[in-house]
Amino acid sequence: MEERRLLPVNLDSYKPLRELVLDAIRQAIITGTLKPRERLMEIQLAEELGVSRTPIREALRKLEMEGFIVMVPRKGAYVADISFKDIADIFEIRAALEGLAAGLAAERITDEELEEMERLLVEKAEAISSSSMEKLVEVDTKFHEAIYKASRNERLTNIINNLREQIQRFRTKSLSYPGRMKRSLEEHRSIVEAIQSRDIQQARQVAQEHIENAENIMIEAIKKDGFPLSE
Repeated sequence: MEERRLLPVNLDSYKPLRELVLDAIRQAIITGTLKPRERLMEIQLAEELGVSRTPIREALRKLEMEGFIVMVPRKGAYVADISFKDIADIFEIRAALEGLAAGLAAERITDEELEEMERLLVEKAEAISSSSMEKLVEVDTKFHEAIYKASRNERLTNIINNLREQIQRFRTKSLSYPGRMKRSLEEHRSIVEAIQSRDIQQARQVAQEHIENAENIMIEAIKKDGFPLSE
């Protein structure tokens, strides 16, 4: 019998069961517990998560829409493989959308939200000083979410978050690349300065450049680490 890899979902959670199942499978893909090209069996996933097959089926349909899995006719569901081309495509879209979000934030942000972004810069600097990768990823995520919130465009936020999740499994590789943490902080500071100045064009430009730099570093880190991606 195969070793259990996924933990049963917490049925006492306030979240609906379908969301718990969706989160569990998505996270398993992001962390690499479920690997690219691996077949996903509904019965096995249901047993491991301690649920029926119905929420599993619903989760797989949603994950297909998000790009995490592919459905092969007459064969079933498989964890989506990801190539360098996929990563480039995702970043190409994300750079444009992050620029749009930053531009909108420069136009619509409140003083309180600006103060929060300043605090996040301080927290990021502290995380770098303490070499806390977990804290760094957390603060980095909060920083970008603060921009999305200030953009006042919920649909834009949902689209960007979906794109970010598809490459989340490589996030730590990118941030841990030599020199990237400090450079990322400098880029975040430039974004805040542009938003604070209400300079829409500058905010768009520096946010877009930040994402383009993140793409270059991520691909370099993946190649250096020898992660098996197709060209």
